[in-house]
Amino acid sequence: MTKKSRRTHSPAFKAKVALAAVKGDKTLAELAQLFDVHPNQITIWKNQLLEGAAGVFGHDKTSAETPVDLKALHAKIGELAL
Repeated sequence: MTKKSRRTHSPAFKAKVALAAVKGDKTLAELAQLFDVHPNQITIWKNQLLEGAAGVFGHDKTSAETPVDLKALHAKIGELAL
C-alpha cells in the first residue's frame, strides 16, 4: 500500500476556484470535475473568500492601534537616563 501525499494548491488557484463558485454559472459538481477538487473543498474556499472580502478594501478605523501614553513613556526615559 502506498501512502498518498496531500496536494497543496496555490492561493491563486484557490481564488480562481472560489470566484467560479461565487459566479454560480456552474454547479459544484461541474466545478469539482473541472478543477479536480472535492466539492466540499470548493465550498470551504468560497466561504473563506466571502468572509475575507471586506479585508480587501481596508481595515476598520475603530480597530486601530491602542493609544500610547506619551507622558508615561517620557517619564520612563527620563528615569532611565538618570
